[in-house]
Amino acid sequence: MKEYTTEYIRNIALVAHGGAGKTMMAEAFLHFTGATTRLGKTDDGTTISDYDEEEIRRKISLYTSVLPVEYRDHKINVLDAPGFTDFIGEMISALSVADGAVILVDSVAGMEVGTELAWNYCDQFKLPRFVVINKMDRENANFEKAYQSVEGYAQAAGARLIKVQLPLGEKLEFHGVIDLVTMKAYEGDGKTAKEIPAEYKAAAEEARTALMEAAAEGDDALMEKYFEDGELSQEEILKGLKAIVQNGAFIPVFVSAAGHAKGVGPLLNAIIDLMPNPAQRPEVVVEGKGGEEKLSASNAGPVALYVWKTTADPFVGKMTYFKILSGSVANDVHLWNQTKSADERMAGLHVQRGKEALPIKVAHAGDIACVTKLSVTVTGDTLCDKSHPITVPVPNYPRALYRVAIQPKTQADAAKISPTLTRLCEEDMTLSWYNEQSTGQTILQGMGDQHIDVVINRAQAKFQVGLVTAEPKVPYREGITRKASAQYRHKKQTGGSGQFGEVHLRIEPYSEGEFEFTDELVGMNLSRSYLPPIEKGIRAAMEQGVFAGYPMSNVKVIVYDGKEHPVDSKPVAFETAGREAFKLAVQDAGPVLFEPIMAVRVTVPDANMGDIMGDMNTRRGRVQGTEAERGNTTIIAHVPLAEMLRYTTQLRSLTGGRGHFTMEFDHYDIVPQHLAQPIVEAHKKEMEAKKED
Repeated sequence: MKEYTTEYIRNIALVAHGGAGKTMMAEAFLHFTGATTRLGKTDDGTTISDYDEEEIRRKISLYTSVLPVEYRDHKINVLDAPGFTDFIGEMISALSVADGAVILVDSVAGMEVGTELAWNYCDQFKLPRFVVINKMDRENANFEKAYQSVEGYAQAAGARLIKVQLPLGEKLEFHGVIDLVTMKAYEGDGKTAKEIPAEYKAAAEEARTALMEAAAEGDDALMEKYFEDGELSQEEILKGLKAIVQNGAFIPVFVSAAGHAKGVGPLLNAIIDLMPNPAQRPEVVVEGKGGEEKLSASNAGPVALYVWKTTADPFVGKMTYFKILSGSVANDVHLWNQTKSADERMAGLHVQRGKEALPIKVAHAGDIACVTKLSVTVTGDTLCDKSHPITVPVPNYPRALYRVAIQPKTQADAAKISPTLTRLCEEDMTLSWYNEQSTGQTILQGMGDQHIDVVINRAQAKFQVGLVTAEPKVPYREGITRKASAQYRHKKQTGGSGQFGEVHLRIEPYSEGEFEFTDELVGMNLSRSYLPPIEKGIRAAMEQGVFAGYPMSNVKVIVYDGKEHPVDSKPVAFETAGREAFKLAVQDAGPVLFEPIMAVRVTVPDANMGDIMGDMNTRRGRVQGTEAERGNTTIIAHVPLAEMLRYTTQLRSLTGGRGHFTMEFDHYDIVPQHLAQPIVEAHKKEMEAKKED
């Protein structure tokens, strides 16, 4: 692939609700520009963008793919991002390195949940954007209805739409677009222009007037000329439009049917004419040696590469995708990974088009490229010149709240679990894992059931590690509510010397800490040298749990008496006696089970608030308050973790995908008796089954 300098580069993310046609739009771009000889289809698994086996099997995009489109001596790096909520991390990564976004809207469905999400993230990244009303050849396609659904949302979000194209026909009669800048009709893919048919003339004239008024807002001189002449030339409209698109004053609206490559050419022209090149975007604030620095996309600036995506390929090895925020990079140079403090060799510099690697010698500021086999670099890292250290801030990703417990399929898989999960989490910023000590489970956290399912399949396909999932256990804790005392004598006689130890102890609830061990020994019944083994036995009992199999905490133990034998007393005897005396005391000390209570914030559209409140009550939630903001209500509540295990999926179905929530641990509280009893019974059965084994 030939070299492209900064002003000839456009980085454009295609974002939308799942199924709005992003992948087919990217496919149509490649076909229109001659990069492919035939138009692939998502249903057939033949698109350039969705090349992963899982994507082909599911018929949806799971990962962002980069598709460089060469057109009019420019290179458009098209970032085809997934639309399903579970894979939102991929969309955020794509938008973090894009310089503009194209939001696709289904002509039948109009504004959908995924479209709103994409819109909000474009706002966060302050990205200029186009709206494309796609699939105009569908049976129930309705341009005006779809336009109004977007306009309603845009106005609420403080944005204005402006039509740049009108459809030529609709539904099965849709055969092209009317371009309001050139005032020409473009049939099919839009390679050739013709006169606007007479029946569309009046509507086109009216829409063009609105477009000229909007364009005039982009420049004071244009505004004056428009007031004087009531007309702007094609060049003047483009100049004004470019200004209003880039400053976000207006969002232009286009039409297409990407699946049949209709309206593709005019859209590509608009991307080149109206979208900013990387140098025209605001400077990026980074952390330099002496504090904050500002970077603009220029070859003359210090080298700064932001790694926005890494993937493991079984054939090629690790692939690292980066955007050059400043400076340029040549094949085989050495760069410094500032995040990991390590040297990396940039071998195999190339641009990726789907699964095809196109080698390049140099990549310029603002471009998106790829290298293979970096040793320590992961997603979110910064690569720079060692003499000019730079750290690029990582965008905020939503916290994963869908949890599953992970187990190995076979004994051979067990040893590989940790390194495999670590590598998967290095690739995906919305994935995390940890070992839950109190339950002994390995917990994997993602954005939803589909997300986790894809990760499990990826572990098998890419790393040959078999994993199975289970419901995570709730990390309950055991505790006591009152004082109690007990004593226990451990006596064992075998051939030779025996074992003897007797312990008298008292226990009480202890709110100042997890555990305190002390004694009130007087006289010579029990020597203090046996206190450490007694404590060891009690600690072991507390870790394993006394009555329900969960760790015990907030207990104070006082050893006040005991007996020893001059020959048979040994540390191990007192360890056993201490443990058993403690267990007996717990039975009389009002034992209870504590459960983790989470501080939960659920944000939903106002219309769903009643349903969510009702649902919270069924989850034993205690509502602490609400906050209202622009059509949404946030409900703040304390809810037991046991009731929140599958809330991600349930909240989506209650709100049509529009609700989202955060939760973090707040405190422990007593489990109601009627719920605690089955947990204790289940533990007893488990222990009995183990004894029988």
